[in-house]
Amino acid sequence: MKPYKEMNKEELTSLKAELEKKFEEEKSKGLKLDMSRGKQSTAQLDMTMDIMDVFDSSSVLKTEGGMDCRNYGLMDGIPEAKKLLGDMMGVPAQNVFVYGNSSLSIMYDAVSHSMTHGVMGNTPWCKLDKVKFLCPAPGYDRHFKITEYFGIEMITIPMTANGPDMDMVEKYVNEDEAVKGIWCVPKYSNPLGISFSDETVRRFANLKPAAKDFRIYWDNAYAVHHLYEDKQDEILEILSECEKAGNPDMVFEFCSTSKVSFAGGGIAGMAASLANLEYIKDSVTIRTIGYDKVNQLRHVRFFKDMDGMLAHMKKHADIIRPKFEAVLDVLDRELSGLGIGEWTKPIGGYFISFDAMEGCAKAIVEKCKEAGVVLTGAGATFPYGKDPKDSNIRIAPTFPTPEEMAAATDLFVLCVKLVSVNKLLG
Repeated sequence: MKPYKEMNKEELTSLKAELEKKFEEEKSKGLKLDMSRGKQSTAQLDMTMDIMDVFDSSSVLKTEGGMDCRNYGLMDGIPEAKKLLGDMMGVPAQNVFVYGNSSLSIMYDAVSHSMTHGVMGNTPWCKLDKVKFLCPAPGYDRHFKITEYFGIEMITIPMTANGPDMDMVEKYVNEDEAVKGIWCVPKYSNPLGISFSDETVRRFANLKPAAKDFRIYWDNAYAVHHLYEDKQDEILEILSECEKAGNPDMVFEFCSTSKVSFAGGGIAGMAASLANLEYIKDSVTIRTIGYDKVNQLRHVRFFKDMDGMLAHMKKHADIIRPKFEAVLDVLDRELSGLGIGEWTKPIGGYFISFDAMEGCAKAIVEKCKEAGVVLTGAGATFPYGKDPKDSNIRIAPTFPTPEEMAAATDLFVLCVKLVSVNKLLG
């Protein structure tokens, strides 16, 4: 079929009637699929169930150094867990602080504490006239929700194939003292699935912030989430690059095992300079005497080391790779050459990013919902939920089965075609 934009009105009208008939047929099937969030499938969760057998009532819950994990102490995490998360991020264990179960809550706390008490002796943000955050987009909606919640002005930075537009990043960071941070998902980014190039990472490390309390919020959520053994992205380690550039305190890095072990039942951590960690400990000691060290020890005993975690993640990849491929096969077969959509082909992470014709994303998402397929809300991948082109849609293939995924994608492309024809007909 020729590109839709080359069709005349008569051809488009005929096509519309055909697509509407197909849509009613699909709608009558009663599909009920949720692709709105990047959730592990039941098969992935089942694969980790042996972690429940690591301990029983007779287990010795002590670290290698003899610390009893049932008691107080080691507020920043047991040494073995610090090493495991450090290996995930590629940083020394001494630069890791192990928290509870959620990296998102660590990010929230970091922003919240900056608002109320400032960063390492600098003025609390709540006492400043203006606080700004850079938001590469399309990006992670929950990042944007945190800064929006605190009333921080969010500035959209376009994403490129190599990461954020660094010319814009440098201009804002180096010239505007009100810019206090930037959100980043540097590897297999949410939702584009791209990884930051070496040049991008080095340019981040060599920023010259106008604000002394500027921090890069480096959410390394998909550090070990490859889809293929023979095609894997690797990124430069940001802490060491910042140190080389004379900016050792400029980054907060985050990770968790929420998509490695159990969602909400894993462990999460922050990596930062030793000076940053001392500043962080000052506030954490007010809030807690320690996190769940038993769960930290459980994860260490289950994975043993980084090799064990990577072997586990290979099993994850074997489960979710066919789902990504099912989506991409349908998109390639049904939409290639029509000029009504473009999409990413990630080799890791949890999402596929789809760009429809301008002004069509909301209508496509609504049309899918009408027929029983729930997608992430259109606009969610931009600050304030406002996609200026109304074109980006995030597809989360991991939760349904490959067969369900193919059926959902068939419906999705049908909705893309129908909404696009309506747009062209005006």
